[in-house]
Amino acid sequence: MARNVEFDEELAISRAMDLFWKKGYTGTSMRDLCEVMGVNASSIYNTIGDKHQLFIRCIKYYTESRMEAARKQLKLIDSPFKAIEKFINASAHAITNEPDSCLAIKTTFELAVSDEQVQKILKKDNDFTYSLILDLVTKALEQKEITISQDKEMLTDFIINHFTGWHESFIIHKDEKRIKKMAKFLIEQLSR
Repeated sequence: MARNVEFDEELAISRAMDLFWKKGYTGTSMRDLCEVMGVNASSIYNTIGDKHQLFIRCIKYYTESRMEAARKQLKLIDSPFKAIEKFINASAHAITNEPDSCLAIKTTFELAVSDEQVQKILKKDNDFTYSLILDLVTKALEQKEITISQDKEMLTDFIINHFTGWHESFIIHKDEKRIKKMAKFLIEQLSR
């Protein structure tokens, strides 16, 4: 009987996440996963589960890591508008510097329509971003750092909905200047 290999689960999840990110869920085989994780299939099945359960762990790891990074990064900024500006610029930078686009966006188009578990994780990620930006917009309005509109929900949607379009634009055109110009213009519109 073959012996199961013990492994560093967090490192294995990270490696699997990178592979799913590059090849997508459908394009990634269990053989690919075993190779990149450095373990045999029975070790994966016995500790994590099947390919879908592994993917769920990976997308959770990805979204939770992004949430934590955003919290840490933005809590150090006193001005709500400056925090919004930083978030917009950081998003533009991530869009133009992540070689395989955003794992959450790729997953949305590949699986979220048909996979309720994936949809639930991505909705939580989206709700987090919405709440984070809504809080900053509310504070920026209160401090009169934003005066273009008093509709905080619409302004939050206005900001967030740019990111998906920028991802699509960069995937198609690979034009970093175009994304940075759009980010600058969005910030200028909010600062009117």
